[in-house]
Amino acid sequence: MNKKIKNISFIIIGLIVLNIANQSFYQRFDLTSDKRYTLSETTNLILSKVKKPLFITVYLEGDFPSEFKRLQVETRQYLEELSAKNSQIKIHFENPDDQREELIKRGMMPSQLTVEEDGKLSEAIIFPWAEIVFGEKSEIVSLLPTGIVASQEEQLQKAIENLEYSFSEAINSIHQKKQKSVAVLTGNGELQDIYQYSFLSEVAKKYKLAKFTLDSVATNPQQTLQDLSSLDLAIIAKPTQKFTEKEKLVLDQYITNGGKTLWMLDNVQANQDSLFNGGRMLAYPRDLNLTDLLFSYGIRINTTIIKDLYAAQIPLATGNVGNQPQFQNFDWFYHPLVSANPNHSITKNVAPVRLQFANQIDTLKNNIKKIPLLMSSPLTQKVGTPTIIELQSIADEPQEKDYISGNQLFGVLLEGDFKSAYKNRVKPFETKLFKANAINNKMIVIADGDVGKNQLLKGQPTDLSTDKWTNQQFGNKDFLINAVDYLLDDSGLINLRNKTLQIRMLDKQKAFKERTFWQFLNVVLPLILLVLFGFVFNYLRKKKYS
Repeated sequence: MNKKIKNISFIIIGLIVLNIANQSFYQRFDLTSDKRYTLSETTNLILSKVKKPLFITVYLEGDFPSEFKRLQVETRQYLEELSAKNSQIKIHFENPDDQREELIKRGMMPSQLTVEEDGKLSEAIIFPWAEIVFGEKSEIVSLLPTGIVASQEEQLQKAIENLEYSFSEAINSIHQKKQKSVAVLTGNGELQDIYQYSFLSEVAKKYKLAKFTLDSVATNPQQTLQDLSSLDLAIIAKPTQKFTEKEKLVLDQYITNGGKTLWMLDNVQANQDSLFNGGRMLAYPRDLNLTDLLFSYGIRINTTIIKDLYAAQIPLATGNVGNQPQFQNFDWFYHPLVSANPNHSITKNVAPVRLQFANQIDTLKNNIKKIPLLMSSPLTQKVGTPTIIELQSIADEPQEKDYISGNQLFGVLLEGDFKSAYKNRVKPFETKLFKANAINNKMIVIADGDVGKNQLLKGQPTDLSTDKWTNQQFGNKDFLINAVDYLLDDSGLINLRNKTLQIRMLDKQKAFKERTFWQFLNVVLPLILLVLFGFVFNYLRKKKYS
């Protein structure tokens, strides 16, 4: 009796010890080959700052295609990792069917999917969104990429790869107490606000946005430089008037004092509206007086226009039916459709970007790191300026021998210790803020002022991602927003966009053709084996005990 009591006591004590150890040494193991459930250091740092309950509601619940059940499972498993890392994160999956109108009003637009089952196609509607609530703040997260994809499988692949970045970026944004500031420079004939609305309205959702004029440089350059230096990023969008030496020194010292810059420059005067109105236009070099400034940073924007056989389309009237003009879309080689660098976090999974009368960028040897972001196809032609561009040339059959200039650089990221252009020069004004070198700064230069210009429809701005005439989709908006995020990112958060996973998809055609075999293997064969086992077992039992 004592021995039994002793054994029972050991068992009880052992169970108590195991339970305490389980509570104290909880650990999850990621056994996937690509470590898809292992959180990055950046994400861990963001989660460590969450000290109060943060609620995540995911609207991927209900009846939808099997591929997107995979997205639901991957999202749930990833969020469970977040919750395991920080118990303040609460997760809830909710069916959106009873609140569709409310979700749409809050900016969560549904996605229409084509479903293939049993060899038949049908349509399905899902809400691939999540909502994060932290105190009185809320943030919505898109679970599907907006770029152009070849198939739903590719869309699903990109969506799963993007999960960590999407949620980490949203949690970081909603938790931040101080927003970074973005200045939109004016005073040198830059784009009007209405033509930047689509791009800047997205920027304003994350950062403090303010217009900043350089007009005051003429009267008080020191104070202008001091005011500008308090802002984190300056956007220079298609200036058309020359910069004075004082204005250049303000920009130069803003950069050497740590300010980030996004340049969208046209070194050639070429207006699409003039071309449509008159059928022809004169394209000629535009002197912005920035050549020496950019040269000191290691780049030069040329005054040649690049034609590319891989181009966007424009609509042209081809005749009349009754009293109604008929339009047809034609490739316009002066509007290159350029590829984004697939290996950089700014441009990964970004659709081709449309440029208009773009110029090429030359890089110069210095200590600045230069990363290409936007490149043309190899089938390009350089057009020197000044030159006459005629709309009727769109009907000319392109000759391959004329398009042999190779890949051209249109957008570049510069990183490093920038040297002041005024280091060994007479300065137009003296300032206590003068620095000869910047330390670990970065800027992006795009040789097209229209890359961020949206169109107008009945006087209202349209989405930068879509052409109002041809309905073509472009990656301009995503590219520019990612560029701003990268320039203002000090934590390495945007590098999470470079995450690559191997998602193994079901071959639907093969599954449909072989479904009878697999149904037999998984349903009928186990029943046959069970029956055989029963007969054999009964036979052996009777033989043994008869």
